[in-house]
Amino acid sequence: MNLLFSGMPMTLLQNAWSRWGDESIFFQGGDGTEAIILSIVIGAIIVLSIIVHLIRRAMGPPTASSSSGTPRYGVIGFRRLTSSYGLDKSQSKLLESIFRANGVGDPARVLRNSELVDRHFERAFKNIERSEGSDEEIQQRILRLFSLRNAIESAPSHTEGFTATNQIANNTPAVLSTGKENYTVRVVSSKGESLITEIPKSSLGTTIKLPKGAKVSLSFFTQSSKGFSFESRVIGNAVIPKGFGLELSHSSKPKPLAQRRFRRRETNIKCDFQLVFLDSAKASKKTPPKLILDPRRYNGIILDISAGGCSMKTPAPIQVGSRLKIEIVYSSESMIAVLGQVVRTNRSAGVGTIIHIKFLKVPRRAYNNINALVFGYD
Repeated sequence: MNLLFSGMPMTLLQNAWSRWGDESIFFQGGDGTEAIILSIVIGAIIVLSIIVHLIRRAMGPPTASSSSGTPRYGVIGFRRLTSSYGLDKSQSKLLESIFRANGVGDPARVLRNSELVDRHFERAFKNIERSEGSDEEIQQRILRLFSLRNAIESAPSHTEGFTATNQIANNTPAVLSTGKENYTVRVVSSKGESLITEIPKSSLGTTIKLPKGAKVSLSFFTQSSKGFSFESRVIGNAVIPKGFGLELSHSSKPKPLAQRRFRRRETNIKCDFQLVFLDSAKASKKTPPKLILDPRRYNGIILDISAGGCSMKTPAPIQVGSRLKIEIVYSSESMIAVLGQVVRTNRSAGVGTIIHIKFLKVPRRAYNNINALVFGYD
């Protein structure tokens, strides 16, 4: 009863009670009209209190776990939270089942931290792998899990952005842009009066000299895959442990980058690939061109990979627009076979060329294996 009366307008109840005096009035004669009215008033207040309590529970933010260990979410509040991440109804239900199974009491806090999200999703991934069912059913469940994880990954940032560039961690990979040219560098130090990066180099390994005062921009991703960029100017060169670095002015206005659709992971995995050609001789509106596989096999090294594509270093002379069947064996139990197309190439400082590939066809098992590799669940 105390629960029901918590938050009730008790003054109404007290006024009603004082109106009729002590309880002896119920035992006095008369037609009992006043007693009936009092009962109606009390009943209405109780019903109103119950309704208000249920509405507050449904619309309020998710609360901490109860003493029994079962998390209690406001249904409407949780749905509003997942909608802000662009999740549909089925994805929201799947996420809720993962959080409830792991006893998550504060979903908003977890979703703001990629490491916490991965901790719960990895546990769900392992549980699915150990669950009963056919291989097809298990692969379908894993597919739904990674589709949800990638949807959360590509959602707009819900974390507070960088307020200043001196918050960038040392050794953070970055892209230095000047004019139309982009160079891959690493942040050497950001804690001093200026920010220091590696000296940019061309694809042939030649040092790029930037004049003092030159305008540049620096783009980078945090460990939680949130991207930022800022405008800066070249101050000069600075002495660093391994020679010289590029000294840039700090900025207090880093801007968030558009989120990647898929998380990308740096790798160093050997692969084989074959060229794929289209035979359009018998193609029509109802019959797509037939794919012809070149019997010659080439080798390469996957430098980074995501569910949407990869970068590969290879000594083979591959042209932009080429279609490739790529096979990656990265463990005794896991293999990835996909169809991709080369979207651009870069000369490597060493032997060979770096080619950037967009995946055209990714079978379900390959999609699951790539995501397990990228997110580190394997």
